[in-house]
Amino acid sequence: RFSRSGATGSRSQPDLLGVPVHSDFAARLGKVLDGDKFIVSQTAAGPIPAIENIDQLLGDPGSENRIVYLLTDFRERQWDAAEDLQAKLAKLDEADVEIRLINCTNSISPNVAITSLVPAEGIRAAGVPLQMKVSVKNFGANPVRNVSVLLQEDGKVRPAVMIPNISPGAEVSKRFAVRFSTSGNHRITAALEGDAIAADNKRYFSIELPPVVPALLIDGDPNQEDARLLSMVLSPGGSVRTGIQPRIESPAFLGLNPLDDFQTIFLLNVDRLDRLAIEALETYISAGGGVGVFLGPRSRGKFITDEFYREGKGFFPVPLAAPEELLVDRLQKVADVEVDNHPMFRVFSGQRNSYASEIIVQRYFAVADDWRPLPDSNVKVIGNLRNGAPLVLEKTLGRGRVVTFLTTLGPVWNNWARSNPSFVVAMLDMQTFLARRPARDISRQVGQPLELRLDPAVFGPRVRFSTPDEDTSPTASVDAVADDEGLLAATLHDTNQSGMYSAKPALSGGGTETRHYAFNVEADEGATSALDGPKLATRLRGLDYQYEQAGDFAYDENELAGYDLSEALLYLLIIMLIGEQILAYSASYHTRSVAGKREKGGVR
Repeated sequence: RFSRSGATGSRSQPDLLGVPVHSDFAARLGKVLDGDKFIVSQTAAGPIPAIENIDQLLGDPGSENRIVYLLTDFRERQWDAAEDLQAKLAKLDEADVEIRLINCTNSISPNVAITSLVPAEGIRAAGVPLQMKVSVKNFGANPVRNVSVLLQEDGKVRPAVMIPNISPGAEVSKRFAVRFSTSGNHRITAALEGDAIAADNKRYFSIELPPVVPALLIDGDPNQEDARLLSMVLSPGGSVRTGIQPRIESPAFLGLNPLDDFQTIFLLNVDRLDRLAIEALETYISAGGGVGVFLGPRSRGKFITDEFYREGKGFFPVPLAAPEELLVDRLQKVADVEVDNHPMFRVFSGQRNSYASEIIVQRYFAVADDWRPLPDSNVKVIGNLRNGAPLVLEKTLGRGRVVTFLTTLGPVWNNWARSNPSFVVAMLDMQTFLARRPARDISRQVGQPLELRLDPAVFGPRVRFSTPDEDTSPTASVDAVADDEGLLAATLHDTNQSGMYSAKPALSGGGTETRHYAFNVEADEGATSALDGPKLATRLRGLDYQYEQAGDFAYDENELAGYDLSEALLYLLIIMLIGEQILAYSASYHTRSVAGKREKGGVR
C-alpha cells in the first residue's frame, strides 16, 4: 500500500501494485490519493516492512532495470543507527537494484503530542475520585507555552488542564481527578489543538470500575481486633467513601472458598494455615493477587519458615528467627523506622515530614542470621529498623506480590496505629499497591487486533464491533468460534484509526453487553526530527543510491517501465520487411528491357 508520515492505507482502499507504470500513472496515482476512498491510517509504518516485502514486486533480474523508489520522511528515530535497515538496503544494492530515496518533507514542523493518559495511584471504584495522569511532550526545537489539554468524561466536556511551559524535547505530566457515579466501563479523552501531526493530538483511555473493591481480612486471633481496626481504616463509613468493602474471616476460610473475587487479602497475626489454604493463597498470588501480612504474638517463626517460606519457594519472603526487642537508644535521636521511596510510603516523603520519626517499635520478628537479599532476588527490603534489621519486605510471586511487616498491625508491638495520622494513609496506599490491576483498561496501539474471549455459558456467538469512524472502518458483526480452552473467540482486525472501539457481545439470555476499548497511536509517532541528505549519507556510507527531494523528483518513463522493446521491435520488423523485398527482387526472373535489346542488335 501507500505510506505517508508513518501511516498506511487500509485494506479496503484501491490497490495499484498490479498496475503497469506508464505515462499516465502519475495522474492516476494522484487521482487515487485525492479521492474519497483513499484514507491514511494512523498505524506506525516504518521503512523496514516495505523493504522486506519488495522482493514480491521485483521479480527475476532478467534483462530489466530494477529500480526501488523509497518515499519517506527519513525520521531520525528510524534511520539513525539503523543497522537492520542499512543491511536490507545493502542487500538490494548487491542484487543490482537501483535505489532511489525520495524525501517527502522539505522542513520539520514543530509538534506537540499527548504521549500518555493513564490512571495514577488510587482506589478504583464507582463514586470514588480517581486521579488520572496526562503527559504532553514537545518534539519541537522551541519552547511552547500555555498548552491547553481538553478533557472529556464519557463524552461530556470537563475543565481543561493547563501546562504553562514545555521546553524543547521535554515531557510534562499533570494530574486531574475524575469521578464516575456508576460502575461499569467509562471513557476518558484528552486532546490538544491542531498542529503538524493531528494523530498524536488525542489520547484515549477506557477504564472498568466495580461498584466496590472487596478486601479479605484473615485474623488469627479469635477476638479479631487487628481485622476490625484495619476494616475501619479501609471503610470508615459515613460520608467518607473509599470504595473498599472489607470482609473479616478466620484462617479456615482460605481453603474452603474461592478467592478470585477479592482484590487484596490481609493475613493478620496468623499462627498457622493448613496445606489447602496455603496452596489456595499461593495460586491467588501467582494469578495476580496482592497479599499483605502483619505478624503478631500468635505468629510462630518456625512454622512460618517451614510452611510459608519453604526455602524461598513459598509466598513468605524470608526465614524467621524468634521475636526480639528493639532496645531504646537514649543517646542518639534516630527514628525507629526508615522506609524506602515506595508507593506505600508516600506519606513519609518530604524534608519536613515528622511522621516516621514519631513511630516507636518495641518488638519485631528477627530474620534468620544466614539470610541475605541477593541482587537478582524477587525479595526487596523496603523498610528497616534503626538497628539495620529488616521490618518491611516486598516479594513478587508469579504476577502477584506480597508485602510483609515483621511487627503487628495494631498498637501491640508498636504505636503506629494509635495516634500517628500516617497509619491511615499508608494502609490505604498499601491496599492500592496490592490491588490487582483490571486487564480491560489497558491502552492498545492502533493496528493491533481487538480480541475477545467470552464464556459460552454467559454469551452467545454473535459480537458486534463499532469503530471510531464509520467511514474508514464500518461497524462489523463477527461470529465467535470456540478456541482450545472452550471459550468463544471473536477478533476485529481493522483497527487502523485511534479512538474508542466498542464490542457488544450477545448475552445468552437476550440483550447485549457493551465494552469499550481505547486504541492510541504510538507515543513516539510525534517525533518529527529527521535526517537531511548529508546526514543520511554518513549513515549509508558505502551504499550506492540516489537521494532527491520530492519537489525536485522526476522520472524517466522508459526507465520506470524497464526496457520498452515495442518501438525497437517495430523498427526491426520494418527492416526485415524491406530486406525481404530486396531479397525477393534479386532472386526473381526479370525480362530484358526494349532499350537493352536494341543496343544489342535491334528489333526484329
